[in-house]
Amino acid sequence: MSKRASKGNKQPDIDRQTDYYKLNTKAVDDLVSANEANSPKVSEAELRSYKSGPKLKIADWVKIVFIKAWFAGAVCFFFMWGLGNYLADQLDMLFVTGTALGIVTDILTNNVLRFISKTQSGYDKWMMFPQKGWISFPLNILYGYVVLFLVVILYNVINITIIHFTGAVDTVPLGVEPILFGVFCMGFDVLLIKIKHLIKGLFQKH
Repeated sequence: MSKRASKGNKQPDIDRQTDYYKLNTKAVDDLVSANEANSPKVSEAELRSYKSGPKLKIADWVKIVFIKAWFAGAVCFFFMWGLGNYLADQLDMLFVTGTALGIVTDILTNNVLRFISKTQSGYDKWMMFPQKGWISFPLNILYGYVVLFLVVILYNVINITIIHFTGAVDTVPLGVEPILFGVFCMGFDVLLIKIKHLIKGLFQKH
């Protein structure tokens, strides 16, 4: 009698195992065939609830201008300040600093922007020469000279203006230091990139 009962109990167990197998097989098939077309819509609020880390959201442009200013300030610190006792000639100092500014832009600044970008080319619009490869290296060095030239002009204009109002002709009112130098470089960099996009947009319209 007990043997018959045990045989009768085996059938529900087999059915449950079969259903479990079918359920898992369907889940795997659904996962493999999932795409944007057949996936359910998920709200941004629900997606944010699964994200870890601080809830403070920093705007992209704030992060970008900070990175640009920081690396330019580092160039001032390591080259203009670091080599100040070794390069007495001002033209030599400007040549070395402009070269360093272009190299840092190509190798460090732009690559950091690519790394933190949410998409593959999301921050390309913030670079003067976003294309990768050897061609961008000399172009960014030349671009570094242009940015440095504009920064030097701005320093001279500010100092001449201060001297004009104060009459202190024997001093340099505004000296070169990393923070302000980085801000000036970042400002001219962003301005030149905006001009590039403006000119490019005008040509595309025609």
